[in-house]
Amino acid sequence: MSLLLVRHGQASAGSADYDQLSDRGREQCLRLGQWLASTGHEFDAIVTGNMRRHRQSLEAIQSAYAQANLELPEAEVDHGLDEFDHHAVFDGFAQKHPSHPAVLGRQAGGLMALGAMIHAALSAWSEDSIEGVPERWSEFGTRVVGAGDRLAARKTGNVLVLTSGGVISRMAQASLGSPDRSAIDLNLSLRNSGLCEFHARPYGLALGSWNALPHLHDRRDLWTYY
Repeated sequence: MSLLLVRHGQASAGSADYDQLSDRGREQCLRLGQWLASTGHEFDAIVTGNMRRHRQSLEAIQSAYAQANLELPEAEVDHGLDEFDHHAVFDGFAQKHPSHPAVLGRQAGGLMALGAMIHAALSAWSEDSIEGVPERWSEFGTRVVGAGDRLAARKTGNVLVLTSGGVISRMAQASLGSPDRSAIDLNLSLRNSGLCEFHARPYGLALGSWNALPHLHDRRDLWTYY
């Protein structure tokens, strides 16, 4: 059994409603769908998280398959594939550490500053040093492992999974048996609409490939992280 996990297309960072794709995010996922359809990818099941950006990413892929007169199975929703509450984590970190360089840098703006803020906040969250978050780091990891176990239990077929970077990185961490720091680095490395392969083994999921963008090989301007 093979799982193809897709990180959603670029969402709307900096806007009042982050949980929707930007125009660039829709283009990323449309091109992904076109590549999947043109290269003969067929799926026995599709599973998504319950975030709007997950659904919109799938809709763009479905549109590309429809244009090619190909059908995809009906999507199933697994809440275990939902992203963690990043607003609670980032805001909780900023409130506790208002003078932290990453917090001050975030206020100045820019992608480099945002990356530094994410790394600092996730590190603090992984150490249980942020109060008031709806989900602890360990609880998030357990939820993701449960979702991975449900996917692995399908045993046969090819499954397309639409989810978020935090989920995919924690699933990779579990499959590799790596420390929390690796999960944070893996999360920060994931590009929007990036592809990651996992395979079911008797002991669980095994990582097959990481963060591929074959559908954007000729469009470097569409490579985004946030």
